[in-house]
Amino acid sequence: MRARRLTRTLTCIAALSLAAAGCGLSGGSDSGDSTAGGCKVDKGNVGSGKLTGDVKGQITFQTTNLKKDFGDFFNGVIKDFEKAHPDAKVKWIDDPGDNTFTQRTVADAQACTLPDVLNLNAETATSLTKAGYLLNLGVKDPDSAKPFVPAFWKSSTFKDASGTSAHTVLPWYTGGILLTYNTDLLKKAGVDPAKPPTTLFGLFADYEKVAKSAKGEYYATMANPIWRIPADFDQMNIKTLSADGKSAVFANDPRTTQWVAWMAKLYKEGAMPKDSLSSSNDPSTLYSQGKVAYGSTNPSFVRFVKQNSPSVYDKTGVGQQPYDQLGHVTAAPQYIGVASTSKHAAAALAFGEFLTNAENQTAWCKDPNVVIFPTTTTSLNDPFFQNVTGSDPFSEARKLVAEQLKTTTAYQTNLSPAVQNAIVSQVQLAMQGKKSPEQAVKDAQEKANELLKQAG
Repeated sequence: MRARRLTRTLTCIAALSLAAAGCGLSGGSDSGDSTAGGCKVDKGNVGSGKLTGDVKGQITFQTTNLKKDFGDFFNGVIKDFEKAHPDAKVKWIDDPGDNTFTQRTVADAQACTLPDVLNLNAETATSLTKAGYLLNLGVKDPDSAKPFVPAFWKSSTFKDASGTSAHTVLPWYTGGILLTYNTDLLKKAGVDPAKPPTTLFGLFADYEKVAKSAKGEYYATMANPIWRIPADFDQMNIKTLSADGKSAVFANDPRTTQWVAWMAKLYKEGAMPKDSLSSSNDPSTLYSQGKVAYGSTNPSFVRFVKQNSPSVYDKTGVGQQPYDQLGHVTAAPQYIGVASTSKHAAAALAFGEFLTNAENQTAWCKDPNVVIFPTTTTSLNDPFFQNVTGSDPFSEARKLVAEQLKTTTAYQTNLSPAVQNAIVSQVQLAMQGKKSPEQAVKDAQEKANELLKQAG
């Protein structure tokens, strides 16, 4: 898991409690067909006007790698929803969430088999919105924004095919971005775990110390830059795209070339496993084996380590990810989207809003085995998130994220998989010594611009 509402009116809350998410969705369904993407849909699913229709029918709900650890919770949510809406049924499926997720999900959409309600990251939401496969929630339910922290609601805006901004997803849960590290390995390298760096280049310097100390016996981090682009650029406040999103501009900032030069240097010096340059694997397995000093930046990573390697968990420290030039950490949430191709869109929207309401967000985020935070104002005001105690890695992670959320934004650059891969491939060539950092950055921007031009 790279990673995680208030109901829309107080009247709904008072009248229906668990059924509140369905308020305002009753009424007759628009008849007649229209299209979303290349699929025939009810005309009420697209265009202007609020969504109407009864909350009924069987819908499919897809999560991303959550069933194993949180089956009881989500089965309970589904049961509560079906109890509130006896004519609606929810089938739950779970996707592994691997690096082909966006590609597979877009293929499902094009085949008109997209799940009715699905857990999305920003990249996939970008692709589905542009192709018209998600409900425009700002139009279909104008009240859907009310429960959410404004920064998170703002982050749920993506461009449609015409370039117009549309709110096509509901913010669901979020986590901060933390440093997780093996304190023993850092101390061996002369890196003080109690003094995390304040810049990304400072972190790279610590990676270099690890490489020189380890001499190939262990590593600092993984090599594949796909995990860092554009996240590192965002944190350094390097503009990856122009304001209108139609052209790449990252090569205009000299720090981009410096960043690539650092990555090439670290790879050459052995800070990263050589075979991880094109691997889609994150640090989880190697970190749990004590072979990588720095773990995932996902706060819930500490749960994985605790479950799979208690001895390494005992050596695990948690620190602040460098704020760098941005001055704060961004917390891009996971999202819930509702397919515009759904045959039971009213039920799908009702379930999406029920799943993401304040009551359900608060309940899930309190699970002791996960470090995630809600995106609703009411949930974040709960004492559980404001008064964190304890000194174990889990508690430390919660403290840091709770502090981050006081100043966080949900700013992030959304790149299509094709554009991201074009940039990544050029950085990989520089890391292998096949291109200079300067040439790699220049070529990466040219290739990104070609793709952006083709996409319109």
